[in-house]
Order: sequence, then structure tokens, then C-alpha cells
Amino acid sequence: MTLSRRVDAKAIERLLRPRSVAIVGASASPGALGATVLANLERFGFTGDIHLINPNRAQIGVRPCLKSVAELPAGIDAAVLAIPHAGVLEAIRDLARRDVGAVVIFSAGFAEGGAAGRAEQQEITRIAAEHGMLIEGPNCLGFVNHADRVALTFVETAWAPLEDRPAIGIVSQSGAMACVLSVMLASRELGVSYCISTGNEAVSGVEDFLDHLLADPYTGIIGLIVEQFRRPLDFLALARRARKLERHLVLLHPGRSNAARESAATHTGALAGDYALMRSKVAGEGVVIVDTLEELGDVLELSVRAKSVPRSGTVIVTESGAFKALALDLAEDTGLTLPVLSDSGAPELRAVIPPFVPVSNPLDLTAQGLVDPDIFKRTLAALAPDQRFGALLLGIIQTDAATADRKFPAIIAALRELRSDKLIALAGLDEGAPVPAQYIRDLRAAGVPYFRSPERAIRAMARLVTAAARAQLEVPRALAVDTSQLPSGVVPEYRAKAILRPLGFPFPAGRLVHTLEEALHEAQSLGYPLALKAQSAALSHKSDAGGVILNLDGPDALAAGWERLHASIASHRPGLVLNGVLLESMGRAGVELIVGGRNDPDWGPVVLAGIGGVQAELLRDFRLIMPGETCESIIEALLSLKGAALLRGFRGAAAVDLRAVAELIVRVGRLLCSAPAIREIDLNPVIAYPSGQGVLALDALILTE
Repeated sequence: MTLSRRVDAKAIERLLRPRSVAIVGASASPGALGATVLANLERFGFTGDIHLINPNRAQIGVRPCLKSVAELPAGIDAAVLAIPHAGVLEAIRDLARRDVGAVVIFSAGFAEGGAAGRAEQQEITRIAAEHGMLIEGPNCLGFVNHADRVALTFVETAWAPLEDRPAIGIVSQSGAMACVLSVMLASRELGVSYCISTGNEAVSGVEDFLDHLLADPYTGIIGLIVEQFRRPLDFLALARRARKLERHLVLLHPGRSNAARESAATHTGALAGDYALMRSKVAGEGVVIVDTLEELGDVLELSVRAKSVPRSGTVIVTESGAFKALALDLAEDTGLTLPVLSDSGAPELRAVIPPFVPVSNPLDLTAQGLVDPDIFKRTLAALAPDQRFGALLLGIIQTDAATADRKFPAIIAALRELRSDKLIALAGLDEGAPVPAQYIRDLRAAGVPYFRSPERAIRAMARLVTAAARAQLEVPRALAVDTSQLPSGVVPEYRAKAILRPLGFPFPAGRLVHTLEEALHEAQSLGYPLALKAQSAALSHKSDAGGVILNLDGPDALAAGWERLHASIASHRPGLVLNGVLLESMGRAGVELIVGGRNDPDWGPVVLAGIGGVQAELLRDFRLIMPGETCESIIEALLSLKGAALLRGFRGAAAVDLRAVAELIVRVGRLLCSAPAIREIDLNPVIAYPSGQGVLALDALILTE
């Protein structure tokens, strides 16, 4: 997919690696924005040209000051506006006249500040487009580039050489959170290549800087803090590229409110809220999604220090039976797979631990680490070759300095000697215990992160391992949809089924009828029992208006049902003219599901599947599934539903035909990809029958653009 670029890659380069910088609003006053920018550049040892602009000073320190932007030489790479909001727009015009390549705008009060501010920001965007000038911000904190010793930010920053450490790139719409994350990572002795704040994104946004960092030789992992994706399809394309490059993207997206879009005509439209859709789409492309700032730092550290990210299970080694139980709970809550360990299944491990210690996962070594610290080495050596495990967590009791001195040297020596390619982390069970800093540094040098609590370690491992294990999406095969049959707006059930039936969608036999006489005639060929359903584009939820009559078992019941249906419609929707009534064979009882999907204008197609029926929106037991997922991964998602017991066979009932359900979901995904004009599709209920007996969609509704 080609990115819908708003800025040229060379413009990003001029901003992030400038050879010349202008500070508009330079100052000698401590704490002033312009003063801090200059101090940062000098502290970083920036070797390019620095031009200061202050109409009230001849010089600052030993550096001369220009009176105005008009005195700048043409073609400066990057300028920083360290001035109040009122002067920004005029300064942008002046900088454009001097052919400045890029501008960092600190000031707030633009698009986030009301109609007047939005108009000013739009003018900034227009000027930048006209002159080919990149804008970072407004309402941003600028950026730091440790690789090239550039810091155009008003946050006082020290240069941190990358040396040979793996480096993390940070891109954040929030400048404050970018700084907080940068400090957090530095405290863990992790290198940061770039820390970029995008602010209001008048011109350049998260996608532009991510595009740059994916090609940057200093950046291995990228942490993202995004409150709103302004170019979602571009982000998904970049996430796919990152996956091919084996670069992990770790995303924190604040704002988990799951409000549905207004005027959703289908259950699917109401259920697939914006945040849930974003999360599913992004996760589908392999992005690791976290829920807190703490998790973001934990996953980034684990990802950087890992020699490889496994797709297999995890083994937990601890020293507490109670924590063993807690770990099992946490693993279940987070989706971390803990393969079973047993005496017979792990003879190498059985041979090196005391006979009173049962072989299990989690493995409780009891207090043996105190009396026999070498047990850690023997245990790790026995587990290292086991291909059932790609990750290993040590949950250690630390207590005091003496205990740490007994255990940590043995563990560190074992890790150094082992040189395993597994993902390994160590967590202290007793947060706050006095562990000497040198031990933590030694663990990190061995590629093993140290966590203050095991809960954090388990959550971070689960995030990383689960994302790595996701299968890459396939390109869905097209369906031959005749879009000429698609009217605009709501497509009622009878027309929707006529369009979908030839494409392999399973529906009951039925006829559209207009009179009772016609219904009685068609009933003879369809056979009883039958259902009656009112048909109108203005009646998307028929049952709410009494427009569905079921289990009509003969001509008299059909005639009575006909009268009752029309009376209900007249009562609930006076004056509504029906397109007709759909007369259908009654489907057999089974498990009710909902299957639907939508072509989101921002994120593209997505399929929804879950427990269905008229309570679908109330129960909200569903999963969002990406077109291109395999039947196997879809079945796994279905079995993670809260109501999965109904699918496996509940209280003696037979297990449902999950393969047929998955194939229907795949078909809906193919339909959405083949017909972008379909905005929403709703099949509810879909009746799932016992294994081998397939599925039947009893209702169908399509909404087009």
C-alpha cells in the first residue's frame, strides 16, 4: 500500500538531522523556551549553524542575534518557534519566504482551542503545503535525536550516547508522555534514538515519523503513544512493513470508551465501536497493544533485551506455592500459555531437582535456592533445550541484601553460562526488597530484564508473546458481487438475501409475497411451519415493531399471523408502506450467533462474530475478526467467547459446527473486501447446528453508502 504522504521524506530528514537551526524567540532568561532550546543544542554538542532571533538583543552569550526572520539566510533546515501563540502565524509566513525546510511550533491554542484556533491551524497547513515546508506541531514539545546530537525541545535534556545498546524510537502525540517514557527507559539503561512529539499534526503526523524510523539504522523498537490515528490505513501499511522488517511496534492508545457510531443501522454497527475496531485492526497487523504507561515501558524493555520473541509457551520458575497459584490465575487472565510439565514429560528436570519438589508449570523450587543456590543453574540448564517453551520467567523471593547475595550471583552466572536464545525475565516477588543495583545491571547485560513485580513481568510477556504468535493475515479471495443490485441506504432482508444467496450464503427457502392469497399459495410449496417477516428499507429492526411472526403451522395460523403482522406495523409505524412480506421456512433450533461486518471509512473492513439473537447488543459477547484470518484462528477466537460453552456443547447438547461458522465468517470478510460500497452487513441470528450439519442465517440486512 502506498502511503498518502503529506510531507516528503527529505523534509523529515531536514527536520530531524538539520545542518542549520534558527531559534525564533531566543532568550537568555533561565527557563525561557528559547533559552532551553539553545542550552540543549550546546549540551548535545550540535555542530551545525545556529541562528538566534531576538529583536531586543544584539547577542546571547557569544552568539549574535538577528532582529527578525527576514534577516535569516535562505534555506535554513529547521526553525523553532519559541514565541507566544499570537506571533506564530506571521512567523510561519516569514519563514516560508526564507525557504525554511521545517518548523517546530511549541505554542498551543490552535485546533484544540476552538473555531478561531482551528482556522489558524488550517492556514498553517495551507502555507506549509504551498511552500513545501514541514511543520512539527503545533502544541508539541519538539524532538530529541540522540543519534545525531540534535535536541529541538524546550524540555531540558541531556545527551545520551547510544553506544552499542539497542535503541528505542518514541513517537507520541503527547509531548508530556513522550518525555515521561523517555525518562522511564533511560532509568532502565535503555537507549533512545529519537523522542518525537507530534502535537496537533497540522502537517506531519505519527505516520510520517514512523515511516522515517522504520528506515533508521539506529532504531530497533518503536514505542507509540497515539490518542487519534488521523491516517489509519497508512498506519496499518506501516505496521505490515514493520512486521516484515521484524521491528516491534508497541502502542499505547488512551481512551478506551467504546461508543458506537451514531445512526448505526445494524447490530454490527452498534457493537463494533471505534476503539474496539482500532485495537483489532492494529493487533491484526502484529502491533503490541498495551493499556498503561507502565506496561509500555515493560514491553519495550522486554522486547529490546529479548534475543528472540517466542511463539511457543512460557515456563515460570518460582519459590512459593502460593505464587504458583497466583501465576496460574494471571496467565489465564492475560492469555499467557503455560504448557504442562510432569515427571514423565520432563525427565531431565526431574533428575536435577529434589524428589519432594513436584515437576509442574509453574515450578515451585520451595526454599532450595537459599540452601542450594546451584539449583537455579541445574533447573535452567534442564529447561533450556525444551522446545515447548520459548520464554522463561524467574519469580524470586529477595527479602533482604543477604538473601540477594545468596541467590543473584548464582542466577547471573547460570544465565551467562547458559547463553539461551529463549526470552528470559526475572521478577522479584517482594517489591521494595533491597537488591544491589549491580545485580540488576548484570542481569540486563545478560539480556534479562528485571521487574519489580511478577504481575508486571507476566503481563509484558503475555503482550509480546501473543502478538508474535498472531498469524499473518492472508489476502482474501474476491467474491463476484453484482454491486449494480445494491441500492443506496438500507437494503431490506429480501433483497439482501437475493444478492447474497448466489455467493454461497446459507438462508432458508422463502418467497416475497404481497397478499394473503399469494402467501397461502406459496406456503404449499414451501411447507409448514413458516415465518412471516415485514419488508421495508425503513424497518431495519423488524421484531421491534412486531414485524416478525414465527411458527405458523398451517393455513389458519398463516392467515391469523398475516393479520397480526399488519396490525402491529400499522400500530408501531403508521403510514409505513411495505415492499412486501417475506414468507420463509422455519429453521431448526440451534445455537444463535451473530455474524456481520462493516467497511469502516477509516480502518477498512472488519467482521464481527459472537453470541447473537435480539440480545446481541445487550450481551456484547463478540469478537472482531480481520478479513484474511484463517478458519483455525477464527475458531480459536470463537472459543474465547464468554458463551463458548454453548459452542462446545452445553448440558449434553452436541458441539456446534465451528468449521461452518468460521467459513461463513471468512465469506463475510471476502464480501466486504470485494464490495467496498457495503458499509455494514448483519446476519442475525445465524443458527449453528451440530458438527457436520452447517449453519443457517435467518436474517440479513445490508447498509450501503
